[in-house]
Amino acid sequence: MKISVVGTGYVGLVTGTCLAETGNEVVCVDIDEQKVRKMQEGEVPIYEPHLDVLFERNIKAGRLTFTTSLNEGLDHGEIVFLALPTPEDEDGSADLKYVLGVADEIGKLLKEYKVIVDKSTVPVGTSEKVHVAIAKNAKCGFDVVSNPEFLREGFAVDDFLKPERIVVGSSSERATKLMQKLYKPFMRSGNPVIIMDEKSAELTKYAANAFLATKITFMNEIANFCEKVGADVDKVRMGMGTDSRIGKRFLFPGIGYGGSCFPKDVKALHKSGKDMHYDFKILNSVIEVNQIQKTILIPKIKKFFGNNLRGKRIGIWGLAFKPETDDIREAPALYIIEELLKAGAIITAFDPEAMDNVKQKLGEKISFAPGMYGAVEDADALVICTEWGVFRNPNFTMVKELLKEPVIFDGRNLYELEEMITEGFHYESIGRN
Repeated sequence: MKISVVGTGYVGLVTGTCLAETGNEVVCVDIDEQKVRKMQEGEVPIYEPHLDVLFERNIKAGRLTFTTSLNEGLDHGEIVFLALPTPEDEDGSADLKYVLGVADEIGKLLKEYKVIVDKSTVPVGTSEKVHVAIAKNAKCGFDVVSNPEFLREGFAVDDFLKPERIVVGSSSERATKLMQKLYKPFMRSGNPVIIMDEKSAELTKYAANAFLATKITFMNEIANFCEKVGADVDKVRMGMGTDSRIGKRFLFPGIGYGGSCFPKDVKALHKSGKDMHYDFKILNSVIEVNQIQKTILIPKIKKFFGNNLRGKRIGIWGLAFKPETDDIREAPALYIIEELLKAGAIITAFDPEAMDNVKQKLGEKISFAPGMYGAVEDADALVICTEWGVFRNPNFTMVKELLKEPVIFDGRNLYELEEMITEGFHYESIGRN
């Protein structure tokens, strides 16, 4: 099939590349001329495991091409995906200016029937707004479909190629059949393409992310209470997770959730509720608790140093909001760094992939180490913010020798308490003694 993808951010590039991998001819459209030129030369603009291999293979095969021309993309694709940013507005709502702006242009350029697919995470009712924006100028038929993505950063390629489910919101039989044809190769294991109305599809994405964010936040509250009563959150987590009604996933406590989806989507759903005069009381608490959780380590660090961090050198392991990505949007590490800098601390950080992005954001406010052990050299303490695999089994003898004092504040509970006692560290984590 001939497919066009408008927008080559995280979702758009993964979508275009993976659709090309199953034999489709894909044209990706982006207004950034420099970015398009680099992609045409084979340069992947984001870090995502395994994406580079598929990207290179499909460019060489001629199935994946790039352009700055919306007209060219629209002429090419029988199905046109809109994978555009929906950033958080000042009031917490999703800003639809990019989606509706492109929809308006599509209406002017449309020459024959197309299926226009909302791939971006958008509020309930957006498909109607996109339809109206296109219809203002369209001189031929078209359909608008909602097809939310459920990609986890760090696992996006596998999630796309082997989806648990695909949700298609469509009231058009013609558009539905085309979407089923497109996704047939991805569903050979028997996982379903779920057909529903557009509004239900739009809400499904928000509901899923809000529920997962709530699950994480609930576990963080339990961890904080464990510290008050002397319980061990790891044991509580295992006791809960073996209940099939609850499940084991998203029960790991830490320093809050971040990234491009959970924070933005929870706030957008909360704002949509307000707009309809409905108060999402649970989401009120999720937003509040997560904001506090991002800096939950700061009081522990200050207490250890007698409430005086001025001149203290702190090593940071992990800057991305989660491992296997270079995404630093709403990353807890940034909130911790901000509070440490306010208190007068000196920071040296290391992350396997996200340091360039943090350099662009913070400039020379902190230092960056070429390796993980360089971040702890002559530091008064180590703070762990992201659970990268490389941090899970370090040379503790070397860490201890490099630190001025054997002190670790672990925001991701990477290490066993007994191991830290044996290694001779002062070790503080989340929800444990």
